[in-house]
This record gives sequence, C-alpha cells and structure tokens, in this order.
Amino acid sequence: MSKSLRIIAALAAVGVVGGLAFAFVPVQTTAPVAQLPDDWKPAEGQGKYVMYASDCLACHTADGGEPFAGGRAIASPMGTIWATNITPDPETGIGNWTLDQFRAALYDGIRADGAHLYPAMPYENYRKLTEEDVRALYDYFMHEVPAVQNKVEETKLSFPFNMRFGIRAWNWLALTHDAGFTPADGKTEAEQRGQYLVEGPAHCAACHSPRDMLMAQDGVSVADANFLTGGVVDGWNAPALRGPDSAPQKWDVAEMAAYLATGRNIHSTANGEMGLVVEHSLQHLTDQDNLAIAAFLKGADGAPVEMPENFATLETRALPALDADDAGKETEKMLTEAAPDMALGPRLYLDNCAACHFVSGKGAPEIFPELAANHIVTGSEVSPLISVILNGAEVPSTAKRPMHLVMQGYADRMNDEEVAELSSFLRKAWGNDASAVTAAEVAAVRAKQPH
Repeated sequence: MSKSLRIIAALAAVGVVGGLAFAFVPVQTTAPVAQLPDDWKPAEGQGKYVMYASDCLACHTADGGEPFAGGRAIASPMGTIWATNITPDPETGIGNWTLDQFRAALYDGIRADGAHLYPAMPYENYRKLTEEDVRALYDYFMHEVPAVQNKVEETKLSFPFNMRFGIRAWNWLALTHDAGFTPADGKTEAEQRGQYLVEGPAHCAACHSPRDMLMAQDGVSVADANFLTGGVVDGWNAPALRGPDSAPQKWDVAEMAAYLATGRNIHSTANGEMGLVVEHSLQHLTDQDNLAIAAFLKGADGAPVEMPENFATLETRALPALDADDAGKETEKMLTEAAPDMALGPRLYLDNCAACHFVSGKGAPEIFPELAANHIVTGSEVSPLISVILNGAEVPSTAKRPMHLVMQGYADRMNDEEVAELSSFLRKAWGNDASAVTAAEVAAVRAKQPH
C-alpha cells in the first residue's frame, strides 16, 4: 500500500473512531452553579412558585390530561414533539431521576438515560436558573406533584432529526453561554430580578428572540443584540420586546405589568400562546415580580424606569374610550361618515367590528384591544389575524381580572373573499401599513380549522 493510501486509511479510521466517540461517549453535564449546605431545604411554596415562573404546566399537560403527565403535541419546524411526563411516576415519569439528572435536563438538555432532549425544551434559558431554584423545583416535582402513570407517545421525527446524538453538535453551537445568571450592571434590584425571570425561568427569548440558521435562539441575554427583538412561533408573530416601537417602550410599567398578570390592559389583550402564558404562569407571580419584569423590559435599552406603587387594582372604575390618534383620524372620519360608496372592507368592519373596537380602532380599555398598531393585525404572519376573524379569541380569567372575555368567530358569516377584504382593511387602517390578505390565504387557514 502506498504511503498516501495509508494516510487516507489512517484518517478514515480516526474519523470513524471520532464519530463513534461523538455518538456514544457520555456527555459531561454541568455542575451546580453554587454549593448549598447539605441540609438546605426550599421554603414552603418555593418550588411551586418556580414551576409557575417556568411555565411547566402549559407544555407538559395535554388538553384534558392530568397536570404534568405529558402528551401535549408541540409543533416545531422539525415535526411534532410530544411533551414528556414529568410527574414522579417511576415508570413513565421522572420518579427515578436524581437531582443531578434533573439539573442536567434543565442545564444541558440531557435525559436521565443520557439521551439528548429536543430543544423544544428551553434549556438554553433554564441553564440560567440558580441552584436554589433548581433544587426547589426538583423538590416540588418529587414531593408535591402526584405521580401519574402515563406512557406518552414517542417523538418520531424524520431523518436526520431523529438522530438525537446530532443534538450534541447543536449544543456545542447553541449553548455558548455559561450556566448561571449574571445581572446587568447599573440596574436596580427590581430590574435585576426582572432580568433573571425574563432570561431564565420565564424563557421569554424562546419565543421573542429570532432564530438563527440552526434554529437556536439568536439572543439569550440582554447583552445580545437580537435578544427579544421578535420571533415567529408556529405561524404567530411573537412581537419585539425591545426597540422604540415595542410595547414595553410605548406602555408604562404599570400597563406592562397589568398585561402580564391579567392578559389585558388599556391597549391590548393576550391571545394565542401568550394567553396560555398568562393563564398558566404569569398570573401566579407576585405583583412585585410582574412589576420587576415590566421594569426590566422598560429599562433594558436605557429608558428611564418609573416604578408604580401598584397596578391592576380591583376597585370599580370607569375607563373612557380612547380617541383615534393623529394617524387614525382619516380612517375614523371615513368610518363615521359611512359614505354609500365606501369599499367592502370598511363596510364589513362597521357591520361586524365597530360596536366593540369603535371607529377609532382603539377598542374598549381592558376588554377589546386596539387594532391600530396591533401586532396581530400588522404582523408578517397573516394567519393569526385570519384565525381570530374566523374562530374568535378569548382572554383567560385571572385573579385580578376574573372576567373571561370571548370574541365570537365569523367563519359562518363571511366567505373567504370577505375575510380577505376585512383583513386587508385592518392592515391599512388607522396608520397601519401592512400588506393585503388574499382569499387564498384565508382558504388555507380555514382548511386547517377543526370542523
């Protein structure tokens, strides 16, 4: 054999050995970020609170299923991922997991058997959890959550995504940040608490940061340029939470905190995935923590932060309807005059929408959202707006705002062309400046709806 062939054979052998090692050598998991005393115990309710802050219930509970018993289908660009059973059942859940194995799942995306979890589990964010919160969460699931025997459908993605060991390479590229939390300098204690909640347990970047070419979060910390600059989740725009046109900059801290805790404020209501976040997570946080999140978002890029004493108080009060702003005056005038030759889109609006959202497009404070500069109305993804028109929407009942708000759907009242005309009008009215919607786009959304 020639020297060159021997070299090629040797390199091939090294490649095979390296590939086998890559696939089968156990991953080194992350150690605790702090050493706690051996007798450390979480405070009463601490673990349950971390669970709410981390929004575990929404993903790990199937519709009509037992809490945390898994079986919820999670859509991803790779295919459907089935949420796992995280009750302490020893056979189908995590009952046999050690604390170190539990931490490895949160920090490294590694199961107890050494297999890699798909990054639908937001371990990019959970690796910022403090050791106290990791241990409190482990104690809660092992000692307070009832064990449920529920064998969840196995996730079966197509090749190459079914090769879980490949996620090891993905982790090398995505998990470039150390475990643990580093507060930003020069911020108040409340802002730093909000930063921890946003970056860590609440995993806001999982939706509100864009994804890079590898589908990793393009920004997991406030120091990252694209952190919270907006993303797309299952066809829904997750709006930017930074920048001059973002809600945290347009709203004051009290308004932002009210939206987080109740799913509504004088400008907007929470729909889609954000409605679930409010229902299963944020409404259960303390007022101080929701204010802390709002304060962090307000001051993330240096804006001054004015902290209110309270928000969304329970006293009875009258909230006057808001007038159209300067950008909306022309639309308001056109709808008010209702000329006989008015186009179909605004006519449909007057017939079906104006009673709640008004000719001003400003809606009713804390009940019907503004349509002017509404991210669902003007987003790059048109299917959410179409879906809301066809199927309606709802805002969950919360402790501070117990009224369950429901908008009816118009699927049986409007055909595809009419929904397209109405949607296109909304996307151009009151200063909105978004592209038109086609009947074909409406038909595609309608076809996906349950019958």
